[in-house]
Order: sequence, then C-alpha cells, then structure tokens
Amino acid sequence: MSTKPKFAVFGGGSWATAIVKMLSENLDEVGWYMRSAFVVEHIKKEQHNPNYLSSVEFNLSQLRLSNDINEMVDYADYLIFVIPSAFVQTELEKLTCSLKGKVIVTAIKGIVPESSLIVGDHFLKNYDIPFEDIVVISGPCHAEEVALERLSYLTIACKDETKANLIANVLRSDYIKCNTSDDVIGTEYAAMLKNIYAVAAGIAHGLGYGDNFQSVLMSNAIREMKRYVKRVHKMKRDINGSAYLGDLLVTGYSVFSRNRMFGNMIGKGYTVKSAQLEMSMIAEGYYATKSAYKLNEEKGDKKAKTPIINAVYKVIYENKDPKKVFKELTEKLS
Repeated sequence: MSTKPKFAVFGGGSWATAIVKMLSENLDEVGWYMRSAFVVEHIKKEQHNPNYLSSVEFNLSQLRLSNDINEMVDYADYLIFVIPSAFVQTELEKLTCSLKGKVIVTAIKGIVPESSLIVGDHFLKNYDIPFEDIVVISGPCHAEEVALERLSYLTIACKDETKANLIANVLRSDYIKCNTSDDVIGTEYAAMLKNIYAVAAGIAHGLGYGDNFQSVLMSNAIREMKRYVKRVHKMKRDINGSAYLGDLLVTGYSVFSRNRMFGNMIGKGYTVKSAQLEMSMIAEGYYATKSAYKLNEEKGDKKAKTPIINAVYKVIYENKDPKKVFKELTEKLS
C-alpha cells in the first residue's frame, strides 16, 4: 500500500453520496463507483447526484468516477462499501480482480442475505480479508444532515487502531467529529439492529401510539440490543455510547429515517410490498429483521430475549395484524 493511500466509495445512494462529500473535504481525489452509467454521466455534467442529496455539488477535479467496479478496486487501497446489503453480493460477483491487500470499510447497515452474515464477516469468511483489515463506519449520522453540514458524529471501528485513526482523519471536518473503537462486530450488529427498532417505532407511530410509549419502546430496544450483541460477541462495551444508543435514537425518532418511515406506513395499513414501492430508498430494517430473527432462533436455548424483533418479524414476514401484535408487545415491555 502506498504512503498516501487512495480511497474509493462503492454505492450511489444518499449515504454513499454523503461519504464522498466528507472525503472531498480532506482528499485531493476520491474514487466513486456506481453501477449506473447514466448517473456517472449526470454527475460529470451537472456536478451532483441526480437521485440523492442533489443539493450537494462536487468539484469534478476531485472525483474519479466509474461504473466499472474492477477499475475502482484496482485504483483504491481503502474500499468503502455503501451498497444496500441486499445487493452487495450481486455487485461483488462482478469482480474479476483480487481484494487481496485492500482494506475493506463497510458503511452498510445490514446483513448479506446470501450468507446471513454482517458485511464484515461476509468479507472475512468469503473473501479471506484479515480481521484487522476490516473497518466499520457507524453513526449516529444521517446523510441528509451531512448534506446540510449540521454537526454530526461518526464511530470508526477497527481492530487496528492506526487504520481506524486514518479513516477518522479523512472523514472529520468542522461539521463531522469522529470517535474510534475496537468493537468491530458489536458496532456493526448494533447498526443493523437499530434499523429493526426504527421499523418498530414507525409501526407504533402509524398505529397511533404516542411519545410515552415510544420512549418505553426505545428504552426496551437498547436493552434488547445489549442482550443480542452480547450473545453474538461478548466483550466489554458501553451500550449507552453513541455507536449504540445514539444511533438507535436518531434512527428511531428522526424524520429522515427511512426505516421509521417504512414502519409508519405499515402501521397505517400499507402492505409490505406497497410500502416498499412507495419509498424511493431501501429500508435496511426489512431485510435485517428476517436475518436477525433467524440468527437468534438458531441459538436455541441460548438465544437472546427479543420481543421487539419478534413483533416486527410477525408483522412484516408472517403478515400478522400490526394492531394485535403491538397490543401483545405492550404487555412484554417494562
């Protein structure tokens, strides 16, 4: 790897666009892969992403744009993946070049359906990426607020402290503050789980539950997250930290939360399919719910107590009546 490593972002959504903006504050050149040749050409002509965060204008002299994933993997040393978890393996199947020697940075908040693994584990087990070469970017941070340059915080998790600090340095700015962590697995699971709890918060809101219940729901959600993460990776961690509780709260309450929006539509009577069609963005919580539920069930007698995940699963995968399911849930919370 060169003394001045090169960075590339893989993905064309709002979070990918926000990360390119953050990197552009500090780097002379940023690689950016998107599968759509149309979007690549639009950015080259108009200096902004036509579909997401269109208010963000880029200096084209800083961008190395391509719709060829192999070209971008060859170019960069640090590969930042921001492709929705449901589609990441489809994109990786296009690779003809090796990922050997690359640092994999995941800003994907979900589980890869093909392997039922969090993204870091997917790269570790299927692409032989060493654990110390896997980095996780987590919030609390909404892309829309990055676009507005509102003060936001990120947590960069890596077993190799040097790599964590390097990523933090290329992302931080006047409006972005970065913390580092060695809890790679815990922060990635937390980033996945909080989307499920945001769906639950949305369903509750759509059903007409008020702020009092929402606060109880979030209080129970962070305790449920703690139990779940402890089952998959036991280590000393402060579950009240920004990467866990902070990310949960912003995703559960924010008007920018696509997972809350998705749940809200379900609570108001939309079918899962109609809610997905209505939204222009992917709600990761939909995919995460099935994976998280099944992973927990596979643990049998050692599974974590997860009444909120179970409730969301019943509603969106078993087509149970949200009103009845959440009435039952209210009796299980404290």
